[in-house]
Amino acid sequence: MPTATPNQPLGGNTMPRFAGPGTMMRLPSTTSAEGLDAAFIGVPLDIGTSNRPGARFGPRQIRAESALLRPYNMATGAAPFDKLNVADLGDVPINTYSLEKSLAIISTFYDTVLSAGCAPLTLGGDHTIALPILRAVARRHGPVALVHVDAHADVNDDMFGERIAHGTPFRRAVEEGLLACDKVWQIGLRGTGYAADDFDWPRKQGFTVVQAHEVWFQSLAPLMAQVRERIGPTHPVYISFDIDGIDPSFAGGTGTPEIGGLTVPQALEIVRGCRGLNVVGADLVEVSPPYDTSGNTALLGANLLYEMLCVLPGVPFR
Repeated sequence: MPTATPNQPLGGNTMPRFAGPGTMMRLPSTTSAEGLDAAFIGVPLDIGTSNRPGARFGPRQIRAESALLRPYNMATGAAPFDKLNVADLGDVPINTYSLEKSLAIISTFYDTVLSAGCAPLTLGGDHTIALPILRAVARRHGPVALVHVDAHADVNDDMFGERIAHGTPFRRAVEEGLLACDKVWQIGLRGTGYAADDFDWPRKQGFTVVQAHEVWFQSLAPLMAQVRERIGPTHPVYISFDIDGIDPSFAGGTGTPEIGGLTVPQALEIVRGCRGLNVVGADLVEVSPPYDTSGNTALLGANLLYEMLCVLPGVPFR
């Protein structure tokens, strides 16, 4: 049952930030989504990666860096913990030897979370995990709108002959009817391609593709106004944020870095620009801590997840 006072992050003046629980924002840990409005969930899977591994360690490092976060968003006025009851549900117990089995485990886990009326905020893990999560989300909400930030479109038909990998989730999601394709935005795409028409397939499905070079040196607030107008305030929306959407000068700890990416302020504009949408879940994926021993990439991931919490429906603004 909902608590009289929503869960609060453990404060830095109560317990030193380098101590205390290793949960997201040092929130309470629980095994049930009952009574929660939102929950942070780790999915430590990286067996879908095609280049550098290590995203299996992402959830743990993001949680560690999240100890620096405080309850109130001083830029937007968001006060999520004033009203929403939030906790850390721990990690999904994936099968680290089998993608196929892991997908079923993840979907079943998220079915339970969503059936409790809880919005999942996911700490990845590689981008393969978006597919089983979207399967559960679509079972609950129907085909969803999507705000997808990434260097890559992740719409490959296969990789090494495999139809499930971190470069294929949104092709499978289209085929399975999980997305409202005319309400899908892919932002930050860039880099070299295998063919000249690599970004044409998503456009043919109705996706709006915004390549990174199109928005260099620009505020993305006007773009997000277009996103809100197109999607509308009621249609369920899922946010899928690959940390490699950000330029590797800011976030080098990832498996498939591409130069010329978005800046951190642009990333914040994208997530904050989702305020007013009916966000039903979100993920932050592809943080690979072994490739950024400073912890900066995971720190950015933790902050972006907090910003996603701040734009959930029902969050009060001071």
